[in-house]
Amino acid sequence: MKKLSTDPYKGVRDFYPEDMAVQNYIFNVMRRTCESFGYCEYSASILEPSELYREKSGEEIVNEQTYSFKDRGDRDVTLRPEMTPTVARMVAAKRRELSFPLRWYSIPNLFRYEQPQRGRLREHWQLNADIFGVENTEAEKEILVLAHRLMKNLGAQDADFQIRINDRRIMNALYEAFALSLEQAYAASKAIDKKNKSTLEVFKDSLNQIFNHDTKVDEFVATIESPQQLVKKLGENNPLVQNLASLIDGLSKIGIQNVVFDPTLMRGFDYYTGIIFEVFDTNPENRRSLFGGGRYDDLLALFGNDKVPAVGFGAGDVTLRDFLETHKLLPSYLSKTQLYVAVLDNAFSEANGFVDTLRTAGMRIAVDFTSKSVGDQLKKALTDNIPFFVAIGNQEALQQNIKIKNLTTREEREFKMSDVGTIVSFVG
Repeated sequence: MKKLSTDPYKGVRDFYPEDMAVQNYIFNVMRRTCESFGYCEYSASILEPSELYREKSGEEIVNEQTYSFKDRGDRDVTLRPEMTPTVARMVAAKRRELSFPLRWYSIPNLFRYEQPQRGRLREHWQLNADIFGVENTEAEKEILVLAHRLMKNLGAQDADFQIRINDRRIMNALYEAFALSLEQAYAASKAIDKKNKSTLEVFKDSLNQIFNHDTKVDEFVATIESPQQLVKKLGENNPLVQNLASLIDGLSKIGIQNVVFDPTLMRGFDYYTGIIFEVFDTNPENRRSLFGGGRYDDLLALFGNDKVPAVGFGAGDVTLRDFLETHKLLPSYLSKTQLYVAVLDNAFSEANGFVDTLRTAGMRIAVDFTSKSVGDQLKKALTDNIPFFVAIGNQEALQQNIKIKNLTTREEREFKMSDVGTIVSFVG
């Protein structure tokens, strides 16, 4: 018989208890942060019609980066690579029944067929937070404050990360200033989006092909690399420029001062219509984008509905875990089990009766059934990071007295087995 590999599928992870504890910590911070802003949790299936991504995210996503297949009904199906098209579909489906504005969040698992690397796997989980039904920049402001609060709740200092912001409409105005056609503008956006992943020479070569080797390429590069140059090109009184400046100033006034205008920020998806942003790690060991989002007012219209203004972001668990690890913010592992019960002299009946009473009172308890020495059972409790330990044998059962030890402080106290309230208070 062929021996099966113990390795997981390429690009996905196994979650052992210690890993699961970190994952749950991240998810708990996500939920707590979103709900503190009044966001409600939703969910959906991981399966979607492939056409949803062709229309909403672009052909490249479906053709090159998804797990897509034909089901038994000969339908094109895709494991969702992102959540925004799904939530747009859900809102469009009940457009007339919903009360706007909506504040929704979800933590779905997503699938992308791409080369695994640091910060990017083939399966990950991602917080999606979106607000629907607000046209003005107060929606962007709230989403940016939410993103900032998420980082702070994970233990980050403002110096640990930077929020880079741009506006697709500003870039469209810039393309018009350089007299680019719609086709050239689209190609320029794709080139800019890949700019930081290649050399300046490769970037300029791409622009030369887009500009048909026009002499304005150097001016265009200089303009997008300097926010000041871009503002000068469009004019300080340009309403789009003033709108973005007002948003950044508004965030600064409430204490969020690590926001910067970055004209090279594009975001890869085709559906963004206005302000876009990304949160970047400033640590040299992990200098990269952590997550991002933006405004996508046209997405619901593709379902045949009226447009609904929408702003949101997606924050993946892989990059956030890398951030926590880089900045030494990972929580220390402690088992959720509160008390480890070592059973001696085969006193299983007595131990289980006592444990059942404590579990009824709300305690989380593991019982050792191995009949090993008390030292070995204590070692197991320490290995599993369980904070309290008690041994129950014939003597404890006869006298109805036990000694519970705090394995962190080494404090040991004696209790009557019937004194449930005091025991819960000591361990709890």
